[in-house]
Amino acid sequence: MTDLGDIAPPPRWGPWAVARALGGLSACWAAQRGALMPWSAVMLGLGVAIYFALPWEPQGAGFAATALVMVLAVVGAIRWRAGIGPLFVAVAMIALGVLAAGYRSHSLAQPVLTFRYYGPIEGRVVGIDRSGTDAVRLTLDQVRLDDLPPARTPDRVRVSLHGDASGKTPTPGAVIMLTGHLSPPAGAAEPGGFDFQHYAYFLSLGGVGYTRSPVVLLAHPDPTEGRLFALRMRISAAIQTRIAGQPGAFAAAVLTGDRSGLAAGPTQAMRDANIAHLLAISGLHMGLLTGFVYAALRFGLALIPVVALRYPIRKWAALGALCAGGFYLALSGGNVATERAFIQVAVMFAAILLDRRAITMRSVAIAAIVVLLNRPETLLSPGFQMSFAATAALVGAFAALRGWPTGLAVPAWAKGALAVVVSSVVAGAATAPFAAAHFNQIATYGLIANLLSVPVMGSIIMPGAVIAALLTPIGLAGPVWAVMEWGLMWILAVAEVIAAWPGAISPVQTPPVWMLGAVALAALWVLLWQGALRWLGVLPLAVALGLWNSAARPAILVADTGGLVGVMVDGARALSRARGDGFVAGVWLENDGDRADQATAAARPLWQAAGDGMAAQVDGLRLWHGPGQRALAQAQSACAFYDIVILGQPAPETLAHARVALAPPHHAGQALLPLSDTHCLLFDGPSLAVSGALAITPAEGAVIVTSAAMRQGVRPWSPPLRQGAQAQ
Repeated sequence: MTDLGDIAPPPRWGPWAVARALGGLSACWAAQRGALMPWSAVMLGLGVAIYFALPWEPQGAGFAATALVMVLAVVGAIRWRAGIGPLFVAVAMIALGVLAAGYRSHSLAQPVLTFRYYGPIEGRVVGIDRSGTDAVRLTLDQVRLDDLPPARTPDRVRVSLHGDASGKTPTPGAVIMLTGHLSPPAGAAEPGGFDFQHYAYFLSLGGVGYTRSPVVLLAHPDPTEGRLFALRMRISAAIQTRIAGQPGAFAAAVLTGDRSGLAAGPTQAMRDANIAHLLAISGLHMGLLTGFVYAALRFGLALIPVVALRYPIRKWAALGALCAGGFYLALSGGNVATERAFIQVAVMFAAILLDRRAITMRSVAIAAIVVLLNRPETLLSPGFQMSFAATAALVGAFAALRGWPTGLAVPAWAKGALAVVVSSVVAGAATAPFAAAHFNQIATYGLIANLLSVPVMGSIIMPGAVIAALLTPIGLAGPVWAVMEWGLMWILAVAEVIAAWPGAISPVQTPPVWMLGAVALAALWVLLWQGALRWLGVLPLAVALGLWNSAARPAILVADTGGLVGVMVDGARALSRARGDGFVAGVWLENDGDRADQATAAARPLWQAAGDGMAAQVDGLRLWHGPGQRALAQAQSACAFYDIVILGQPAPETLAHARVALAPPHHAGQALLPLSDTHCLLFDGPSLAVSGALAITPAEGAVIVTSAAMRQGVRPWSPPLRQGAQAQ
């Protein structure tokens, strides 16, 4: 008889170990049964993020290899459903995200201007909105530019109307001509900042500019084209006729997506009060409108006993609400935010039609997958991040509240008010990190403003819009418009009052580049993982938020025009000029968490006049900035004395040996440039046009330079000039 003590334990390695690991994984997935599907949306988003984070564009072989990985992962997921099966699904979704983003990027390739253009601009009006300076802005397609062949002409351009051009706004669909300035889409104001070139690429904008000349009508709109756009603008005009002033412009923005009537003042007040989301036709508006239609249809059908007892009125109401949402999407112009909102409610109503729970984390994940496969670039937008952060947090919070003990039940009369408070707190907390990172501010009284305005939007304005649409054809909508006007005036007054409170806005420094990704993944772990281990996500979430200000802001920033330099001294940035490159100056100061304007920042004690330029010294590093043409005569002597010279114009050929060329981009992400005792490091207009904005950090006997080009890499949305440099 064999002694049990003589039997060796199973080996740590080999088949026994693999079996134990697979058994452990199977038990793990069993504990997550029903909760793994939302992770597929997370993995898809991770794949999209990987593609956009690459410093170079994958070639055909790279995409082919990624597709092969996806296919093999699908096969593995089918072959080993238990155990490592979900891991194969994760790999497949990541690969799918990379492929979807790559396909979308290459499918939008179009000509982009490579120079500053001035002359006749002809095109058809396909978009009307307002710029940040409150000017009417037109988006044109079917563009024709003087002496530019069609193969080099952008598909679309955007032109702001100033001066004599700011009179009567052209009719949607009209073919117009004007004389104006166009430039290529600008790069990031600083390395790693908001990349307008990327943003414009996915809008198919190949040029942006302005005009001060009158707009000439060449052809009236074609009645067979652009009918929805024309209808939207007609409805917008009708709304603003019935509701005068800014309340009418607000109503038009909410109901049709036309913001061309909104002035900059009320818009900024709503931003400062943290209720600017009420201006965008997003999930809130789509949910309120379709929810009201669904409730009204279901209630109306329930009043007819023969119908209510024999037919699935719940599904009929869902179908009617879905149709209403589809019309709202089409009427609003189908912008990205509205499209995303419609997909979310469409998934919800589809669940009702299929006898499934309408509001679950699974439906949120399906909506995210559809949006990311359709427009992968939206992953990087604040709208996508804040919308899905709020939705996922609300679904998770109310799912948790359903498990409250009965002893904590809330009286029926207080449930509505409590739901509004809980929704505002949860959504505000979920979106706060994203809002702070993208907009560099926190609205201190945002919760109060939302509590005072969101119920009015949901109970008066959106239901009133549906009722007014039904009553307007028979001429009975007058009282409804009047009630809506009161609600609109209330929201605008709330924004104006709260935005004027002391400390309404708290400036926030731009966080490290990894911050939002870490916050999102940690929060998703807490929301999606089942069991006690979910709370492990709280620690990295807290650490990430605690390290918000851990990344030091660049010591020296240089604009891509060479027209402005900013130096950080004693925690505040001193600018080399009080005027010029105002947009760039504003971005730098916002990213610093500094509320000062350009003139105030330029008055800070650091820069001193030195000939036709300005000089400064930081950490022993001597700088000289000569933005204008007159400074070129002193560039040679400045280069002999100063460590770094920045010029806004092309440097003299005698300084060619000192010019720093940072293109093609360094794949390391930064360049270490040693200082010389005989000459300066020279950055001039042409070199900066290729490298983009610079961030410079002093080091021992050298400087560390990062450029916008290095951070962007060579991608489809990179300037053609840089792509040509890379090809060489």
